[in-house]
Amino acid sequence: MLASIDRLAGNTVVIVGDVMLDEYIFGAVERISPEAPVPVVRIESEEYRLGGAGNVAKNITALGGQAQLFGFLGSDGSGERMREMFREHGIQDKCIQEWQRPTTRKTRIIAQQQQIVRVDRESVCLPSTESLDNLLHGVDEALGKSRVLIVSDYGKGLVSGPVMDRLRTFRESMAHEPLIIVDPKPKNYPVYRGVDLLTPNTREAGVESLVRQDGAGDDSLGDDVFEAGKRLMRELGSRELLITLGARGMLLFRSPSQAVHIPTAARKVYDVTGAGDTVIAVLGLALATGLETLTACLLANYAAGIVVGQIGATAVLPEQLQEAVKSWPLSTVREISMS
Repeated sequence: MLASIDRLAGNTVVIVGDVMLDEYIFGAVERISPEAPVPVVRIESEEYRLGGAGNVAKNITALGGQAQLFGFLGSDGSGERMREMFREHGIQDKCIQEWQRPTTRKTRIIAQQQQIVRVDRESVCLPSTESLDNLLHGVDEALGKSRVLIVSDYGKGLVSGPVMDRLRTFRESMAHEPLIIVDPKPKNYPVYRGVDLLTPNTREAGVESLVRQDGAGDDSLGDDVFEAGKRLMRELGSRELLITLGARGMLLFRSPSQAVHIPTAARKVYDVTGAGDTVIAVLGLALATGLETLTACLLANYAAGIVVGQIGATAVLPEQLQEAVKSWPLSTVREISMS
């Protein structure tokens, strides 16, 4: 595992997806408003972080990888701020500016380590045909030098059936056939057909029993999670499927009849924001390195365990990942066969 971490640096991953700016406003609550039964937050500090596909790219560069990021930004201050952050984090900015839609921005107000409210500024209108053609032309060129394409779908209008069709066409035209891995939105499941790996969480996979029991302290897995995995694999024809299970870890389906359960590596959980971005980023970079999927999942499991122990979407550094591998006990990985 430690040797695998050392091999991550220098490998290139192409990312296509919805980029967004995460704004965090930190403050203190000392009274309730006389105008309405809501808390009054006295602002103490503000932070801006990359969210969505931008956070995926940041996680890749933090581990020494090369990230080429394709998405859409608005012609506004949030877009300019994001481009500055791309430069700061060493991300290769391939984003296209769209005049008619704003940069997606999510503002979270946090007091006493509790999120009070989230305010979203966004548009889910489709990008123009010209802008989309320019973006996909760049993706085609970039894939010639990468073994992995990550699709980070937050449902903001970029990912669609025609876009996925063109991405598959690009892959099929290349001798090295790069892997396509997807962080999905359930409404778009049909368009992902035939990709190499999907990474839904329990809610996205439709496993309502685990969603209801989340945080209950029961590590057992019900039959419905296995049924959901088998159904998704058969309906979508993906080569593999990884369902992230929160406190219960991960379940990697290698086929509709065989899965591997990886218990969580998390020591404490403060905030799950960005954990899915971290998982797919580490998976993508590890697969670009040539690691086998299970090893990539183990590394992603450790990385996710680190980020959920911090507030907000953060990136994992190589030394943090190495320390986790060295010092955290490795839970038993269990292979499961299904009929």
